[in-house]
Amino acid sequence: MKTTKWSIDPAHSEITFKVKHLMISNVKGEFKTFQANIYGEDFTKSTISANIDASSISTNNNDRDTHLKSPDFFEVEKYPEITFVSTSIKKVDDDEFKLVGDLTIKGTTKEITLNTEFGGFMKDPYGNEKAGFSINGKLNRKDFGLNWNAALEAGGVMVANEIKIYAEVQFIKQVS
Repeated sequence: MKTTKWSIDPAHSEITFKVKHLMISNVKGEFKTFQANIYGEDFTKSTISANIDASSISTNNNDRDTHLKSPDFFEVEKYPEITFVSTSIKKVDDDEFKLVGDLTIKGTTKEITLNTEFGGFMKDPYGNEKAGFSINGKLNRKDFGLNWNAALEAGGVMVANEIKIYAEVQFIKQVS
């Protein structure tokens, strides 16, 4: 028996994040290169895996992006990938789920829970069956060894510890 496979549609998907800067406003960033797959027809019983190219980080500022790729943060030369593998999917209501899984950043793996909204199924104009999801969650960057910071003269720190994660993703059902 073959398992149904759904693969990410990168042209209609994004993985973004926000972090408070100077304790007064959020800076937004994204990862431009990633892959993800869902294995299974019933999403509540499926396995979801994602691989993100850590060097594809972009915050629309070259100097900041270079710093984020350095050993102070993602250390992309040594840890080129960020990975996620689901361990469970819990139904909250018809369209809302709790996606639980192991996130690995910079060689450290921690369990995280992501709020997931199922957008539904749709066939595109080319006959491809697609499924859409909106995902969000939070994590503490220090849990993953992203420890760099600077104290501010007026009090507080330059970069908050809490990172807010957002993903808008479409998956394409693969023909077997």
